[in-house]
Amino acid sequence: MRITVEDCLKLDDFIGCEILSCARKIDRRVRTVSILDEDDTDNGVERNGIKEQMVVTHFWHQKNDIDAQCKAVAGLGKKGISALVIYLNDKGLKTVDKKVIEAAEDNGLLMIALKDNGKLTYSMLIEQVLDKILYGHNYSDNILNNTIFHLLNFDKHSNFPVALKEAALNNDYQVVIMTSEYNPILTIETRHVVTVDEIIQTARAHDTLQPTMFTRLVVSDVITYWGYIEIGGQKYILTVIDNEDNYSATEIKKLAEIIELAIGMWKYTPERDSRAEFIKSAVRGDMSFCYTLLEEAGLKGCKYASVFYASEVEPAEVIEVIESFKKKYKFGVLTLSDEHDLYGMIFHDGPVEQAHEIKLRCLDMYDAIKAGRKDMRLFHITGIDTLDAAVEGFRLINRTWRFVEIVFPYKRVFSKYEMSMVCDCINIQSSNASLKKMYLDLLEPFGREVSANKGKLLLDTVATFILDAGMNSNKTAEFMCIHNNTVQYRLKRINEILGAEMTGNRIIPGLTMALAIKRLEEQ
Repeated sequence: MRITVEDCLKLDDFIGCEILSCARKIDRRVRTVSILDEDDTDNGVERNGIKEQMVVTHFWHQKNDIDAQCKAVAGLGKKGISALVIYLNDKGLKTVDKKVIEAAEDNGLLMIALKDNGKLTYSMLIEQVLDKILYGHNYSDNILNNTIFHLLNFDKHSNFPVALKEAALNNDYQVVIMTSEYNPILTIETRHVVTVDEIIQTARAHDTLQPTMFTRLVVSDVITYWGYIEIGGQKYILTVIDNEDNYSATEIKKLAEIIELAIGMWKYTPERDSRAEFIKSAVRGDMSFCYTLLEEAGLKGCKYASVFYASEVEPAEVIEVIESFKKKYKFGVLTLSDEHDLYGMIFHDGPVEQAHEIKLRCLDMYDAIKAGRKDMRLFHITGIDTLDAAVEGFRLINRTWRFVEIVFPYKRVFSKYEMSMVCDCINIQSSNASLKKMYLDLLEPFGREVSANKGKLLLDTVATFILDAGMNSNKTAEFMCIHNNTVQYRLKRINEILGAEMTGNRIIPGLTMALAIKRLEEQ
């Protein structure tokens, strides 16, 4: 129920209170209550300055500091709290100074003074306000009772979704139940101000879900609450959309508990999340099961532009970037996240000529994901078309990602070209001793023609030059923290030892393979 400061002032604990400033704002909504008791004024404002929250204080730590009181009320006013309730006490703050009242008025803060008679505790006042927020004006007609009435009407309703829709319609809210991958499995819509997809995108981007509480999130002026429920031993995401901003977070949490209880009583079983199963199958290389799920997942006829794996990331941050590209360039995305890992598939249902454009946009997207994320590593197979190629792409990523980082320690984004080369190196290293020896023998002169220390120094230089710096001497100097002239001298000496120009198009392939295998061997 929508409870205002004016409603609270009618409670017993507010009898005899005095409004000191901004009396015109008594229609402000009250959602929660908190206690301001910090000795650090800035910290107190930051911790308690929550919009539509009533803040209660004695100003014990600032009782002799008018400037600190002014600072606090100014800060709380700017934060948009519902009201500041100040207890006046003979041992503490006896009266509120005119400067403090002026500061409150200037900053739009509704401030209320309340005499502390020694009997009125914080807990008593908070209990009365929270009861008012929770139960509103008429407990017998609140959201909880109404929902229970409709949800448990087994005679009238044939199944749980029908019962839930009746409850939602009668109490002006909407419900979406999703898997942990944000794929909707049950949607009860009673209005169409924003789409479910828009709500999901915003929630994923904010990464707001908490294990034990429901989180309030505003999406295009629509109030939504997010939290977890359990169905059949599995965790699901429950989203409640408060159409008219009628309910408090406490009411929504209780509502979620009722919905969860009703699910068990109806023995409701969610439909299989076919899209989540689809990408899981693709990641583990189960081609046949992917084809089994194609139609059920609504992906029949789609073309696959790219698959990727990102490690050491905050999935929500990366998904926010992906969603912006998805919305702009009209392609589809499937994601699978786990802690700091994220797998994804980019697909579309457009004409063949659209594939090239989407490939370019995917490459731009990966660059955007890379920006500002130094610890992240992203592996992608881009420029594909079929489901077979997408599944094979995940197989290549899974086979090589640990080893690609060893061969290219300075890179953060790896394409199919680096991974294919490293895959060949792994195969040579693990199953073809004679071929491995042939490649490593290309580097043998560095151990024979110069001293061990000199040979190692030159080998490190040529490996950095070819594998890390893209055969750029300036970058090589930067990576090795030496002067470019030193790099040039070493490269000349390396050519002499090799007996060939290392950058020659007939030399570089074998030398690159040899250096990559050597790095793998050293791990």
